[in-house]
Parts: sequence; structure tokens; C-alpha cells
Amino acid sequence: MQNSGTETENAKKVIEEALNFKDRAWNWLTDSDMWMVVLLAAVRIIIIFVLTRLVIKIVYKVIDKTLSHQENSKLRMNPRRFVTVGGLLKNTITVVCNFVMFLIVLSEFNFDLAPLLAGAGVLGLAIGFGAQSVVKDVITGFFIILEDQFAVGDVIQTGTFKGTVEMIGIRTTRIVSHTGEVYVLPNGAITTVTNYSLSNALAIVDIPIKNERNLEQSITLIQQALVDTYEKTPEMISSPNVLGVQSLSTSEYALRIVAECLPATRERVERQIQMDVRQAIEDEEALQLEIMKREEGTGDGT
Repeated sequence: MQNSGTETENAKKVIEEALNFKDRAWNWLTDSDMWMVVLLAAVRIIIIFVLTRLVIKIVYKVIDKTLSHQENSKLRMNPRRFVTVGGLLKNTITVVCNFVMFLIVLSEFNFDLAPLLAGAGVLGLAIGFGAQSVVKDVITGFFIILEDQFAVGDVIQTGTFKGTVEMIGIRTTRIVSHTGEVYVLPNGAITTVTNYSLSNALAIVDIPIKNERNLEQSITLIQQALVDTYEKTPEMISSPNVLGVQSLSTSEYALRIVAECLPATRERVERQIQMDVRQAIEDEEALQLEIMKREEGTGDGT
């Protein structure tokens, strides 16, 4: 009988707790003040999100407008550098604005931000000690941009890697070689850089000429060929110049040709000069051979 009474009391307690829970749930669901607070918090969060997007959009437009004014100013700068700087500034603004928005949203839920910020500082210090290479990459990336060492679109060489800069990030730089390979280099590993796009290049070509050919006639022939080369090669800044004999051997001598050209176009200009000069020499030799054959035929006929 005693056990039966205990079970009855337990059942009553369970029923009472269930009823109390139902009452509390109903009161919570029908609490207009609570829902008003939730609604206001949701509205504030939406407003914060919209304002953050609006601020980011406005800052983006300010950056684009500022860089556009700089690009159109009298100060001549590579326009590709504006793309690099603009992209970095936009990424930084996006990260900062989103972080601030996250903190404001947390404050709407009554989170105490002081311990969070303190913990973030300690965590950042720990990460700094544990990931020094990453910190080095980030710092080097900022200096690459600030010092204008190279920009997106520049042709550079660092170590054994040579190609066109496709992307400069906070931590890595991506380079595409002329054969299509993509190199992703940590910024901290970029110690020395050869930039082929900062200033005009000088194309240098040595043309081998047989010793049997007359020097003055060879120079005149090459100069005539280079006139056409200059007219059809927009990469050339000035007309090519034949400097003279660069080297001598028992069978031939070499005439050196130089031409100032646009940045990162030296190899293409050198190939064009070699092709045109070689074609002119071959055409002249073929013409001389034809004349000799005609003279021999005329001599045999008489």
C-alpha cells in the first residue's frame, strides 16, 4: 500500500510538472513583450546588416572613384597597379566591416564583448607565435603593395619562377608562366624580384654574316629591312639601330642591332628583328644567285 501511494504521488508530480511546463510554454509564446523585444532585435540586426552592406558599397565606390582620378591625373602610373591596390583595399574593408557587424550583432544578444575581445587578443598572440610564417607572408604582402614592387599584369622573375602576375593576395602571389604553369608563392618566400614591366626594355640581336659579304652593303641591307620592321612592330619605341661589328671569327662576323621597346616585349621584338633581317639576307642572296646564273647562261650563249 505504501509503494502504491508513492507511485501515485510521483505520477501527480509528473503531471503537475507537465502542466507547469505547458503553462510556461504558453505564457512564453503569448508574451507580447518578449516577442516585441525579439522583433525589435531582429529589426536592428537587419538594419545593421543592410547598413554594413551599404557602407561597403559606398567605400567601394569611393575607392573606384579615387583610383579613377589618379589614373586620369598627370602622374603617369601603370593602370594595372590601380587594380592591385583597389582589390586589396576592398578586401580589407570587407573583412573589417563584417567583423564590426559581427560584434554589433553579438551585442544585440547581450553578449559581453570585453572577454571576447580579450580572448581574441590572447588567441591572436598564440597564433602569432605558432604561425610566424603566415604573419611573415601577410606583412610581406602589404609591403609588396605599399612599395609598388610589382602589380597584377607585370612580368616578373623571383628565384627560378618567371611569368605574369595573376593575383597578389594578403598571403600568396600567383604567377602564370608563358607556357601555362601556375606558381603559387608565399609572399614571405619572395626575397628578390626582377620586374620586366617597370621600364622600357632594350632588344639586342647579333646577326651572323659570312666574311665573303661586304660590310657596308650588309649594314645597308639590314638598315633597310629594319625600317619595315619598325613600321609593323608597335612594341618598338624607337627605330632599331645597327651598332656595328660585335664579334669576329674565321668564317663570319656578327653585327649588333639594338632597339628600345615596351616593357616585357623584348623577346618578341628580338624574334621579329631576327626573322626580318634573316629574310632580307636570304632574299638578297637568292637575287645574287639568280643574277649569277643569268650571267653564266649569257656567257655560255656567246
